[in-house]
Formats: sequence, structure tokens, C-alpha cells
Amino acid sequence: MQNELNSSELIRALPYMKALRGKLVVVKYGGSAMINSGLKTAVIEDIVFMAALGVKVTLVHGGGPEIDTMLKAVGKETTFVNGLRYTDEETMNIVQMVLCGKVSKDICALIQRAGAQAIGLCGLDGGLLQAVRVKTADLGLVGDIKQVNRKILENVIENGEIPVVSPVAMGMGEDEGKSLNINADIAAAEIAVALGAEKLVLITDVRGILRNVLEPESLISKASRRQLDEFKAAGILNGGMIPKIECCACALDGGVKTAHIIDGRVPHSLLRELFTEKGAGTVITMNDD
Repeated sequence: MQNELNSSELIRALPYMKALRGKLVVVKYGGSAMINSGLKTAVIEDIVFMAALGVKVTLVHGGGPEIDTMLKAVGKETTFVNGLRYTDEETMNIVQMVLCGKVSKDICALIQRAGAQAIGLCGLDGGLLQAVRVKTADLGLVGDIKQVNRKILENVIENGEIPVVSPVAMGMGEDEGKSLNINADIAAAEIAVALGAEKLVLITDVRGILRNVLEPESLISKASRRQLDEFKAAGILNGGMIPKIECCACALDGGVKTAHIIDGRVPHSLLRELFTEKGAGTVITMNDD
């Protein structure tokens, strides 16, 4: 697959560039694109390119592999409940240290070197993300976001800088004063709603929604909010795709115009999804048009 945009493609991209200028786009950055150095460079280049076009980008990052590496280094065993990480106090300390410290600052440094300004934030900063503990399962210090202090993000964005958000929240109620671990997809969706974003983009390790997970060419390039419920009922959605779809549905229900799921294993898939007619993944809209 050719991944470089040529001159004719750039001309065809012009209407998309004009349409997004001045608009807010929230990008969740995770998966292989955070581990492979070449893919990491491509994502950062895409983010900086978007900012140079006048797109107001907010980047929300994950960091599961980095957390796993640190837990192993300190001899801490990882426990999972229904596929989700159980976060006790010791694990929470490591999550906060890795995400809000090393991962966030590394991303900011890459953005700065690529030519844009970035500010690292986590949910504890100014009460950016406030949450209560998840009640549906005993996951320890894992939270559901109840409030986003969007003013903090708006101040950074209006100053011409890119917020880089680590998904650690400030506890509320019985967990007041505690840090809570937040799923990065959920954090990105809630932030997109709070900002009134034009788009939410989830960078992941699959092509998008597939009619058959065993057939990569069965990509569904466009779907509506209504169809998401139909896909789930038909068993088309399964495994890790289900929570991602739920995040997209949450964003759309909250007023975000479009949600996108793209393959971070393909260099510059972010630019192709946003600035070409063909796209590079699945775009989900509120309407069936």
C-alpha cells in the first residue's frame, strides 16, 4: 500500500483541509503506533501537520504496554477482571507515574521536535477529569468520568498549543483525593463531547469495523449511529471492538459530528482518513445519509 500523499492527492484534499480549519478534533493515540518508532513518528507528523493547517487538536494517549513493562520491572503481578486491568493502589501509583510522567512527556517532546507546541496534562491538573469509581464491576481504582473541566483545555488550545492528556482522573465522593485510572478511549470520547468537537478519532490496531473479523477486506468504511446497534445485535461487533464502538456512540450522542476508527499500523492513516475521500478506516455519523 502506498502511504505517501502525492501532489494530486494534496489538491484533492484541499476541500477537506478547508472544512477542518478552526475545528476541534480529539485523537486517541494508542496501540502499535505508540510502540513502533516509525509509526510513532508518522502519527506525530500527522498531528503537527493538522495543527499547521489550523485544526485544533487534542491528543489523548494510552500506554498499556509501558505500564506492563514497569509492573514487571518492580515485580508486580497484573490481574485482569473480564479482560480489564484491576487497579489497586500500588498499580495506580505506577499507572500515574508512567502515563502522566514518561509517556506524556515523551509525546510532548516528539511534538515539539516536529515543530509544534504541546502541553502535557492529566485529569488531576486543575480537576480536568473528575470521576467516580466504576460500579458495574470490582476493578479497584478505575473510574467513570463525571465531569470534564473544558476551560483548561480551551485555554491551551486558544494559546496555539496541543493538549496531550493522560487518562488519570481526580476521584469524587468516597474516592475524593484519590487518583482513578480511566480507559483512554472513554476519556477521549468524554473530552470530545465536553469540547463540542467536530471529530473523535480512535487510533487502534484494526482496520476499522469489519463484517468478518477473519477477512480484513470486509471493512465497513461508513456507518451510522443506528447501524452500530444493528451490528452489535447481529454479532458483527465482538471483543475489543465493542467498547470502542460504545465510546463512538457516546461521542455521537453527545453532539460530536463524526467518530472514526482507524488502523495505526498504517503510516499516516490519520491524514488519509481526514483528508481523502476514500479514508483509511470506518467513519461513523449520526445520520444514515
